[in-house]
Amino acid sequence: MIQKATVILSILCLFLECNEYTPRENVTVSIEKFKMDSTSIRAIEILNDTSVVYAGSIGDIGIITSSGKLINTVKIITDTIIPHFRALAYTKEAVFALNVGNPALLYKYHNNAFEIVYKEENEKVFYDSMKFFDELNGIAMGDPTDNCLSILITRNGGKTWGKMNCENLPKVEEGEAAFAASNTNIAIVGENAWIVTGGLKARVFHTADMGLTWEVFNTPIVQGKNTTGIYSVDFYNEKQGIICGGDFTDKFGNFANKAITVDGGKTWEVVSENVEPKYVSCVQYVPNTQGKEVFAVSTNGIFYSKNYGKQWEKVSDEGFYTIRFASSTTAWLSGNEVIAKMTIK
Repeated sequence: MIQKATVILSILCLFLECNEYTPRENVTVSIEKFKMDSTSIRAIEILNDTSVVYAGSIGDIGIITSSGKLINTVKIITDTIIPHFRALAYTKEAVFALNVGNPALLYKYHNNAFEIVYKEENEKVFYDSMKFFDELNGIAMGDPTDNCLSILITRNGGKTWGKMNCENLPKVEEGEAAFAASNTNIAIVGENAWIVTGGLKARVFHTADMGLTWEVFNTPIVQGKNTTGIYSVDFYNEKQGIICGGDFTDKFGNFANKAITVDGGKTWEVVSENVEPKYVSCVQYVPNTQGKEVFAVSTNGIFYSKNYGKQWEKVSDEGFYTIRFASSTTAWLSGNEVIAKMTIK
């Protein structure tokens, strides 16, 4: 019986990270930058160890490899509309990119061909972020066009998308919206999704069943102006998460712009107040570090935390909009006219 219990515990440890992880001290990074002419890139996603897919501000979608080679890059024009992409996601079958403004155009790219799988015309349309739970279920979010957030759902791998009725969503507060800064307004763990807002209110919306039901939690993040609030969210597991933001018109202000949770987003604790990083456009956990190691980026630089986001150190003055990890030692970043590969030592 004891031997059987030991085997079960060993199997569980493969999934639950039973061995205590020791975070890295004195982290240094090296950055290799690739010039991307005339495009601002806020949406990237890891394809594999050596390449990322991106979507930019001039209707451009493509893949870039670690050698800097561009693959399958295209520029889309629909009628006279050049999409400005800030939301991007993919499955094994296709890449999806969502235009930020009116009209909202959600493109599916498959077998070197594009099709529009969702279209919405409204002067208030502004879509911020998109992710998939699995190969069939996906979600996109945007600013309110009514009295709730704009939430798009697919249940068939992105073939079709539908907008949720406000009757099935929490109401937004006056002046509450979101920021399309880094395609990280949504964090997903299993069937859970967390969506963050800003403006006059900065809150966290949570679903535990892939969008069927919702609850909403207040946060202590700075709020009260159109430009204040939460710009980015990440969760390491169903309980541990982090939100960052601030005010993009005051990029050196650092009052109440970082907070962490250990109860799935129900309550939040402000951390590292009045010290760097200041304004943050993207925050991401480093994989396989038990949630201890975190990176944050903005045009102010790149920052590293080894204790769950409670304290930070600046590791680079290079400015970027967003970051994604391929492994615990390799990450990709993007910004204005640039995609970069970062190696962590």
